[in-house]
Amino acid sequence: MDVELLDQQDERDERNRRWDEPFGDTLLDPQAVARVLALPAFTDVEAENFPPWLPLADILANDGRLRRVNRGEVIIRKGDYGNSLFVILEGAVAGLGASAAETRGTRAGRRTRPSWRRALGRLFARPTPPEYRATRHNRRARHQAARADTLQGIGKVDVNALMAKSGTFTLSAPEMFGEIAALTRSPRNASVFALEDDTVLFELRWQGLREIRNWSLPFRERIDALYHERGLLTRLLQCPVFDHVGDAALDEIAQHSLFETYGNFDWTQRFKSEIGRRRGTGHIIEQEPLICQEGNHVDGLLLINNGFARVSERVDHGERTIGHLSHDDTFGLSEIAAMERGEHGVTLSASLRAIGYVDVIRIPTSLIREHVLPGLPAHFLKASSGDQSGQAETAEPMRQGMMDFVVDHRFINGENAMVINLDRCVGCDDCVRACATAHDNNPRFVRHGHAFENAMIVNACMHCSDPVCLIGCPTGAIHRTAETGTVIIDDSICIGCSTCANSCPYNNIRMVDIRDETGAIMRDREGRPIARATKCDLCAGQLTGPACAQACPHDALARVNIRDTEKLLKWLG
Repeated sequence: MDVELLDQQDERDERNRRWDEPFGDTLLDPQAVARVLALPAFTDVEAENFPPWLPLADILANDGRLRRVNRGEVIIRKGDYGNSLFVILEGAVAGLGASAAETRGTRAGRRTRPSWRRALGRLFARPTPPEYRATRHNRRARHQAARADTLQGIGKVDVNALMAKSGTFTLSAPEMFGEIAALTRSPRNASVFALEDDTVLFELRWQGLREIRNWSLPFRERIDALYHERGLLTRLLQCPVFDHVGDAALDEIAQHSLFETYGNFDWTQRFKSEIGRRRGTGHIIEQEPLICQEGNHVDGLLLINNGFARVSERVDHGERTIGHLSHDDTFGLSEIAAMERGEHGVTLSASLRAIGYVDVIRIPTSLIREHVLPGLPAHFLKASSGDQSGQAETAEPMRQGMMDFVVDHRFINGENAMVINLDRCVGCDDCVRACATAHDNNPRFVRHGHAFENAMIVNACMHCSDPVCLIGCPTGAIHRTAETGTVIIDDSICIGCSTCANSCPYNNIRMVDIRDETGAIMRDREGRPIARATKCDLCAGQLTGPACAQACPHDALARVNIRDTEKLLKWLG
């Protein structure tokens, strides 16, 4: 009787908690946890190093799951976003880092586009109160169905045909894979499929990986070493500037290159406090760690691995921003080419600073001169270091004021930023009403933001290249969709901790008190209002895409990648 009463109380309590819903169908049992802890990757992890409120066994039981796959089943697919790593318990897998299309197969149970049924259902749905949420029972059923969907697999491939291709690799028990995407919140760089029937995998989601890295130094060192070992060569293979370099030369370059990091993951809090305290961004460059300084000698080629960097040059007693670099961009190539041509006294023509946090690969100058410059396409050398920001050669240069605006405010992180052309906007609010209609009368953005000249970056989720809001979420409620990279929130497991809202540098995530079908605010057992995180989801269920852009009668609103300078400037006029 007591158990039944407790179940009823839990059903009435609508406040989600960290481990209400484990990663797998059920918690891993003690035998499975012991099996995982016996793996080489975890043998040096000491349970005593974990705090009483975060036991190691509970992390593995809740944030891990076992997956059994058969020969040919695709486990991860190149280009998809992922936030978990895998350890092989039994069997073997093979990987292919070539074209993602070669391993697409069928997508059992996965919907890649919104359905007409779902779209029409929205039109005839019964109106609901503001910030209405379904009861725990209904949410749990939907979440479990979605989770089962991910366990069905993402297709099958012809193993023999793929193994005959170049670029394949094999891994067997107890090896690990998937750590690069899990650590960097980036797309998978290879497709991996089962090589044998009854292959058993242990999958650990990002939240568990983060906690074990935080509390176990040996585990952190092992994972980071594996990331560096595999990540280096993988990154070189992916970067266009090395497309013409042979495998043997790439191996040599990888062996002598170094990973370096500048800044820290907690840059958002300092950035927000500085913006709020000083009411301006002119000082922001002073807070950015210096990577290379103008006038210094050339100490290798820098390849931006993750994050963003500012390129600037001295003007009088200050610095003028002349560009920004991101994933796959390089710094120092033109100076190394000048040295190769025999020029003397070559020094860096600009400075490079970390915008928040940046991960770079430093490649020795001698290896660039020996292996990269010979045969390098001319367009890589036409630009100076300050202009290598990924812009097309024919693109209109960004004016200084606009350059400072997007870099100082960190808007270059936005892949789907909402930009309003103030010359066209008449303030009709059709965009807000369309957003509300598409989200059960709950608009997911606020029509204001920072502006420069006729461009206003609206307070709406930008679905960033590096979404720092994901880092601290304890349940994985805020996450990227695997196929599109859209950042969404799973309301069924959001615990209302506000971590994502506090982490967002742009204040684009709001916490709202949720309501039941009568419009009353939901409360927990102690009578406290229950809050959940909410933000723009790019109208994930709409056939026509973002409702805000579709509804604007004056073409005054667009969703753009801020780094696509040519498109942005053309649209702004």
